[in-house]
Amino acid sequence: MSLKMEIVHRYFKAPGRSFFLFGPRGTGKSLWAGKAFPDALTLDLLRPDLFREYSARPERLRDLVLGNPDKRHVVIDEVQKVPELLSVVHGLMEEKKGLTFILTGSSARKIKRAGVDLLAGRALLKTLHPFMASEIGGRFSLDDALRNGMVPLVLASSDPAEVLRSYVALYVQEEVKMEGLVRNLGAFARFLEAVSLSHGSVLNINNVARECEAERNTVTGFVSILEDLLLAFRIPVFSRRAKRALISHSKLYFFDAGVYRSLRPLGPLDRSSEVEGAALEGLVVQHLRAWNAYRGERNGLYYWRTRSGVEVDLVLYGEDGLWAVEVKNAKRMHLSDLRPLKTFMQDYPEARPLLLYRGEERLRMDGIPCIPCQDFLAALHPKRLPG
Repeated sequence: MSLKMEIVHRYFKAPGRSFFLFGPRGTGKSLWAGKAFPDALTLDLLRPDLFREYSARPERLRDLVLGNPDKRHVVIDEVQKVPELLSVVHGLMEEKKGLTFILTGSSARKIKRAGVDLLAGRALLKTLHPFMASEIGGRFSLDDALRNGMVPLVLASSDPAEVLRSYVALYVQEEVKMEGLVRNLGAFARFLEAVSLSHGSVLNINNVARECEAERNTVTGFVSILEDLLLAFRIPVFSRRAKRALISHSKLYFFDAGVYRSLRPLGPLDRSSEVEGAALEGLVVQHLRAWNAYRGERNGLYYWRTRSGVEVDLVLYGEDGLWAVEVKNAKRMHLSDLRPLKTFMQDYPEARPLLLYRGEERLRMDGIPCIPCQDFLAALHPKRLPG
């Protein structure tokens, strides 16, 4: 399946004032901005000539804006390349009322390291995610999504598998190299493979350090780089009104199931069901993360795990209520699969439980809805949470 990104309607909506639009490479930030603001004054810092020009003299942005007084919107692509521009943007916001800036970026690291305060709250912070299944409608296939992920750049290619293989080299290691984030790219490459084993699991820094033969502090820094480049994220334990002893460590996910699959090393001791199970859970989590972002971040995303090992994959808590979501990479359901949700509901009887699985039938077992993953993801929309 090859998708033309320009014909896919994205759920993200411009907030009506200046904003940062962050998202990993290939999620379609520039294309979205071009469609949403076709008449904007646009500055693409991925162009080497413009990067050199504005790096040497960021105040030139003021000259450009003042020289185009009819332009009400200014788009700066990959603003983290020249974080000094934000001081100029701040000044223009004060000077020219009614001027809206759209500042896209695939990393906040250089901005934070430069001590820039994200315009002191004058611009909202928004995120663009990989496609949601319902954005691409009938072209969504769960099997394809588990294999290739949902990154627009990948799905727009005639050979998604090849683009995925090069994604890490082109958009991960190259980004790290260009920003001078690590001295030893070989060590970082070994780390990427090692940490991929933690996708959908509790992150154990010591284990990852041992796997990639690096110091613990080095691995901690590498994880921070992944998060700053928006390639991975963590979700904490849900501990509100806890009645049981819970673990305290966060779970780690790569931002896209296909990127995870491309990084995950496979050997004779690896079971395909284990790898696909982690990809399925990650695919559901990335969809609910996007759903929550496009709803205005009304909810917190968590997971729940007791010290005795009972775990619920995802907990949503906020304005949309309390939801407990379990994901099973199986085509048939058994009553034993409901145990984690039932345990959670003993502590939180007001929770709405939901089990997602690989089968084709919608079931209700012991009062718990069991919905095929394909159906759930295809129906998930910022205006509704199917259950």
